[in-house]
Amino acid sequence: MALNVGIFKTRALTSLIFVLVMLAGLLWNTWSFLILLSVIHFGCWREYQRLIGKIDPDYLLISPYHKYGVMLAGWCFMLYASRDAYPLAGITLSQAGFWGGIVLLFVLPALEVLFVQKINFRNIGYSLLGLLYISLSLAFFVNLRIKYEDALMGDFTGKLLVLIIVLIFWVNDTMAYIIGSLFGKTPLTAISPRKTWEGTLGGIVLAILVLGLIGYFVTSEFDWGIILQWMGLAAIASVAGTLGDLLESKLKRMADVKDSGQILPGHGGFLDRFDSLLFALPFVWVYVLLFVK
Repeated sequence: MALNVGIFKTRALTSLIFVLVMLAGLLWNTWSFLILLSVIHFGCWREYQRLIGKIDPDYLLISPYHKYGVMLAGWCFMLYASRDAYPLAGITLSQAGFWGGIVLLFVLPALEVLFVQKINFRNIGYSLLGLLYISLSLAFFVNLRIKYEDALMGDFTGKLLVLIIVLIFWVNDTMAYIIGSLFGKTPLTAISPRKTWEGTLGGIVLAILVLGLIGYFVTSEFDWGIILQWMGLAAIASVAGTLGDLLESKLKRMADVKDSGQILPGHGGFLDRFDSLLFALPFVWVYVLLFVK
């Protein structure tokens, strides 16, 4: 597959803007990060519901209470994951998220029974999957950003941790595209015919090496333990991210669409851009909790 310079420039520019926006959200304050992830959350949910509706038309018939209520319930997950940050009028957003989630848990089924008078358990299952796929994953991201706000992990604070996670996906995605375009010959899977083993492995290896170099230059004292921890983080995020990309490709094939949306030139919609991140975040969260000190 030859490298299409025009497509590559568009993808690279979009990725660069994505990284800069994430950087601004990270470095400004915790509020900017929460607002940024809230936009991503609702954008992903909108596209997810549209994809599922194309796969199973019955899902298009869900009530407005179901459609928007599940988005708000997922957002409450994110608020709850913020721990004790964001104090407002004597309460925290974490407390607001907890009680908001409890209220929605009881109110939404009641509204469904009262006004729709029919419960489709398959549609409920689709929405529960969306909560796990989108909302819970982004809640882990919020938790990582807040949990290590002041604590040091090697020389990495919570801000740098989240920035490094974003960088891993950007390097992996960009390098996989370049190497696959220049040297790719062996298709990875029929789910995504344009992906190759050469590009996939090249992107993963380079992401690991880049993070290893960052660990080498950023740590105040040379420590192989810390460097290997962050190379391991890159490996976990890259491999899981690749699986996430394939999962979203499978959903798009089932829905018979090329992109989940059109908001990001060269990358499609929110899910097209954040599919790797969403799938990988639970694995990243567990890895950081267990191994990164």
